[in-house]
Amino acid sequence: MKTVRISLNSIDKVKTFVNEVTKFDAEFDLVSGRYVIDAKSIMGIFSLDLSKPIDLNIHCDSDSDIDTILEKIQPFIVE
Repeated sequence: MKTVRISLNSIDKVKTFVNEVTKFDAEFDLVSGRYVIDAKSIMGIFSLDLSKPIDLNIHCDSDSDIDTILEKIQPFIVE
């Protein structure tokens, strides 16, 4: 599992992010406080507080797949 901080502070970012992660077979969880939701669910994402960065947990066995995923979601990652 790999965890990164992402920012989804606009409707367009949420739609683009969901379109990117649904292309992969890996499981994605967004964690905000005590809430954990499926990152492939637009309705679930909008139930979170998007005004601040949130944690994205990527559940994937292959390191090369994780590298590909991180490359695709790079615009959303905050350091």
